[in-house]
Amino acid sequence: MQTMKDEYGKLAGLLLFIGTVQFPIALIIAEALYPGYSVADNYISDLGVGPSALVFNSSVFMLGVLIVCGACLIQRSFHSRLFVVLLILAGVGTMGVGLFSENFGIIHTIASSVVFLFGGFAAIASFKLQKPPLSYLAVLLGIVALVALALFASKIYLGLGKGGMERMIAYPVLLWGVGFSGYLIAVSEHKTTSAEK
Repeated sequence: MQTMKDEYGKLAGLLLFIGTVQFPIALIIAEALYPGYSVADNYISDLGVGPSALVFNSSVFMLGVLIVCGACLIQRSFHSRLFVVLLILAGVGTMGVGLFSENFGIIHTIASSVVFLFGGFAAIASFKLQKPPLSYLAVLLGIVALVALALFASKIYLGLGKGGMERMIAYPVLLWGVGFSGYLIAVSEHKTTSAEK
């Protein structure tokens, strides 16, 4: 018999999966809509203004909403306060990026910094909620994101350009999100199947 706790975990996984998969797809579309956009030379948030703004901003905001909703469900399922707080902060920051484009200056900078910082820490903090090898990969992806953030803040781009280095912050966290969401769905489903036998 499936418990409410299992249902919360499965729904959290579904919401996080939708959020972390739809955003890279929307990002590709936004890059195609933005004339002369360079992955190396343009910031990701440059897509939040101009012809790509509607696609990019709505997708980022949706990602943030789904992260926050997923985090609340994870708290009901796993009762991991530190992880949930980190994830909610990352989600709120993500919504801020969608609401406040680069035209908002320091507000946008703060929002994007919150996303990058707490997204990396959330990936690392998910270690206790997963089993190896995913738990180890989560830590690795979180560390890669945080090291890339430090390099990005220091304007050390390692030949990738500012846009390329910024993606080295964002993509590991998104990849962790896809893996973690799949894990949540699978674990909840496995508990249900085992209980029915």
